[in-house]
Parts: sequence; structure tokens; C-alpha cells
Amino acid sequence: MSIKSIRNLLSVKFASLRSNELVFGVVLSVIVGITAGFGAVLFWLVIKWTNWLFFYGGSQALPFMGDYYVIFLPAAGGLLVGIIIRYLANEVKGEGPPEVMEAYSTKSGRMHWKVTPIKILASAISIGSGGSVGREGPIVQIGASAGSSVAQLFKLNDEWIKILLLCGAAGGISATFNAPLAGIIFALEVVAGNFINPRFGYIVLSSVSANVIAEIFLFTGEHTASFSLPQYHIVNYLELVPYAILGILIAISGVAFVRFFYKTEELFSSLKIPQVLKPAIGGLAVGIIGYFFPEVFGVGYGIHYDATGAIIPFGALDQALTEGLAFPTLMGLFFLKMLTTSITLGSGGSGGVFAPSLFVGAMAGGAFGYGLNMLLPGSTATYGAYALVGMGAFFAVVARGPITAIIILFELTLNYTLILPLMTAVVVATTLARSFNPESIYTERLLRKGINVRKINQVNPMKEITVSQIMTRNFPTVEDTMPVDELSDKLKKSGHHGFPVLDQEENLLGVVTVTDVVSAMQRGSTSSMTVADIATRNPRVAYPDQTVHDVMVLLGTDIGRIPVVDRQNPKKLLGVLRRHNIVSAYTRSLAKK
Repeated sequence: MSIKSIRNLLSVKFASLRSNELVFGVVLSVIVGITAGFGAVLFWLVIKWTNWLFFYGGSQALPFMGDYYVIFLPAAGGLLVGIIIRYLANEVKGEGPPEVMEAYSTKSGRMHWKVTPIKILASAISIGSGGSVGREGPIVQIGASAGSSVAQLFKLNDEWIKILLLCGAAGGISATFNAPLAGIIFALEVVAGNFINPRFGYIVLSSVSANVIAEIFLFTGEHTASFSLPQYHIVNYLELVPYAILGILIAISGVAFVRFFYKTEELFSSLKIPQVLKPAIGGLAVGIIGYFFPEVFGVGYGIHYDATGAIIPFGALDQALTEGLAFPTLMGLFFLKMLTTSITLGSGGSGGVFAPSLFVGAMAGGAFGYGLNMLLPGSTATYGAYALVGMGAFFAVVARGPITAIIILFELTLNYTLILPLMTAVVVATTLARSFNPESIYTERLLRKGINVRKINQVNPMKEITVSQIMTRNFPTVEDTMPVDELSDKLKKSGHHGFPVLDQEENLLGVVTVTDVVSAMQRGSTSSMTVADIATRNPRVAYPDQTVHDVMVLLGTDIGRIPVVDRQNPKKLLGVLRRHNIVSAYTRSLAKK
């Protein structure tokens, strides 16, 4: 078989696959989930290697400096990250989710494929060298970029690109935290800003696929909690009152953190030095703080290397949740982690605020619970419970993802006993925080670029546009008696992918597409066949007085061309609603806002 024959066969098979939207969506979502899962595995391994290289390798290469060598590790990592951002991809700078949200809301989900490998490298260096950032934000960008790239590789339409972007984002969170539900909710609540999605099932499949890969390669084949904790309980239901008070304190501190974060970024932006050097300067500041308080280095939980190059099986976040830190340490790390995270990212580093938010919230909640137990010993839960609740509430305030926070805390700990205190603190914290500032740390960044994603995602101009306003009138049609071979020639010459089919009385009989022709050719000779033999009869139709939004909801978003008929006489063809019509109308409506 010749190469041309193989190419034609693959083209026919691919066209056949694409004709079945359900099967096509399942296959693609699983591919994206597996890709995101392997991306998370690779990212974790690169972080582990860079952490070993900087801390263990540094202690071996610079023994004459003693423990002081750790001061310069974040600076060296910052310099490398600055070079990568300057010369390879500026998109990998910062947290990750804002770039994904921007692509979803303003770029039809399009992200460049090179973001995936470069984000892995830059963020791994930032984290591995001691930068006070997390790996969860970057993996959202890595997974989303992979999903977008897969969609663009198959030349899919804008709606499919956006769906696969969400699939990748969900898969990234699912694989990193071993939390498939949280991955789904994060993609919808934080990235898309909308829980309603007609292709929700594909996001679920992608999250599950990514989680399977993570469990095989990262979690030893078992669905285990990321944090092993005692089963904390509330003493009595009156204890919900102090949890609500904790929510108020978390709201204030969370909003203050976001404001300080961007003030720090503005400070570094005002420095009259080359941008490539700023992450190194920020890294040096973090290194100085980390020399005295090494708990601020890296993500703050799990296995890592300490200042001597020795392996440490847990971080300060783990200790706060298991009540292993004293009150002064909890308070000190609460402020220092906010400071070092702001410096790392404000200076131009690469990494996420997801893990730092959990860290800061745990310290705040732990300190609050510690103080409460000192005032009212035995009448309330131990401070580890408050650390756990504070962790979720602080993330909810910073990311404006209350449902994500509740779900992810349950999946991280597999502990349901604190669900009422968690829900209380999260709702109080996010409600109060919105009254101070409606923006999250992610949307604030986009707002500073002139992009209001909340407005874009909430306003649906398609609800205000009717089909008759944008449909194509006098669209070419074909008669049911036309030979299939003649139809094939007409499709090639016109550039259209399908036509309405009319009978001898010019009544709408059905529609015929390129896929119909390809399927007919696959079955055998078409020399004796007419359009009537292969056309789809009783097709889905639209009416001129319907809004475009209603048509998309009822008929699906994967619209190529839909006949528009008279409501009183459904056989009378008035025009065709094309995907091009919808996209053009949407673009024009956004330009007017």
C-alpha cells in the first residue's frame, strides 16, 4: 500500500471518527487527561531533580560556605528563570491560571504548545532552588496548554479548543493533588467561571484519566490522601461560631495578601534594572529569609531537601496540620510565607500561589486555634482542626473558589468530619472578601491588563441576537436528484462543507455534507447514487425569531450549518445559520463593549 493510500485511509477513518461526536469527545478527553497526567509526573520528577541539584549538590559543591550557601540558591534559580522567560517564553512568568483564564475568555482557548515544556522547566527551577511558590498553578497552565495544543493539532473549532483546555486544567489539578473532583470543579469554577457546560462529561473523563496516571506513577497505585491527619472533630455545634470568626479573619488577611502581592510586583517593576536580573534579586531576598526560616523554601509540604542537603519527609504545612508547631512559629510563618511568595513572583519568578495559599491559611488557622485553646482549654477542637479549615478558607478567598476549596480539602485529607466548620469558614470568608474586593488574585492580574474575565464570562451577547439578524440568506442548495459525483465536485469548487437539499417543489428535504460523501465512497461506487440516497432527512432546524443562544443550547455548540425555516411552514427554507455567522456576530458584539 502506497503512502498516499495510507494517508487517504487515515483521513477517511478520522472523518468517520469525527462524525460521531460522543466517541470523538471521549477519545480526545482521555488523550488530554493522559497527557496532563504524564505532564504532572514529569513536572514532579523535574522538581525533585532540581531540588536535589540545588540543595544537596550545593552543599557538596560549596562546603566552605557552610549553611550560608542556601542564601544564594534562590538567586541562582531566579537568574536561570529570568533568562528562560526573557529568551524562550514570556508566558511562563507568574502563576499560570491567569494565562489560562485569559486564553479561555479572550483567545478562544488557544495556547502555544511550547508553554508546556518551558513552564515545566522554569517553575521546576523556581521551586527546586527554594523559591516560595507552588507547583499546582503551573500544572494548570501545563495541562491546559497540552489540551489546547491537542485541539489545535486536530484543527478543531473554537468550542472544542476551549473544552479541551478545561480538560487539561482539570487533569493537571487532579494528577497533582490526587483529587479528581477538585480538578473538575477548579476548571469550571475558577478557570471558566461557570459550572454549566454542555460537555461536562468530557472534563470528568479527562480528570479521571489524569488521576489514573498519577496514581500509577506517583501514588503507588492507591488512592491515598495527600495529607495524613487525625480525624479531627468539632466538640459541639456552638463551635461553629469561632469558625465563623476565623472566616472573618481569613477574609481580611486574604485580601491584604492579594494587595501586598501586587504592591510587591509594582515595586520590582519600578526598579531601573534589566528584567532578566529581577528574579535573581528577589531570589536573594528569599534566600536571606530562608537561611533563618528554611520552612519558607519551596512548596512548604511533602518531601524536600533541607539546608544541609538531607532529605526531610515533611514540611511546615504538614507539621501545622498535625499540631507540631508552636504559636510563635505559626504566626511567624504566616507573615513570612506571604512575604516570600510575593517576592518570588513579584520579582518575575515562575510558580503558583495555590500551595502558598494553603500554607498561609494553615498557619493562620493554626495560630487562631492555638490561641482559642489557651483561652478555653478543652472546650473546642485542637488547633490542627482550625489549621485545616483555615487552609481551605484562605485559598477560597485568594482564588475565589469556595466550592473548589471545600472539595479539595475533603480529597486532600479524606476527612469529612469537619465539613460543617469548613463550609462555615469558607462561606463567611469569601462573602466578606468579595465586599472588600470582587477580584481574585488571578482576575486582578488580568484586570490590570485591561481584561475583565468576569464580565466576559457573565455577559452572553448571543441572548440578544436573533437568527434572522445573522443568518446567511440565499445560501447555495442542491436538488435531491443531483448525482453524488456531481455533488462532490460542487463541494470541492465551492469550499462549503455541506448544503441544504431541496426536492422538485423546492421544499426542504434534508442536508448533505462532506462526511456523507466520504461515507458513501467508503461503502463502494457512487456512480449510480443521487443526493437523495445519502442526505440526512428531517435535519435539525432553527427559526428566524429564535436567539442564537437558544439555538446553541437546544442543538449543541458544534454547529457547522443549520437550515433556517419558516415557523409556520417548516419546509420553506429561509437561509442557513453557519458557524461563521455566530463567530462573527460574537466578535462584533464584544468589540462594542
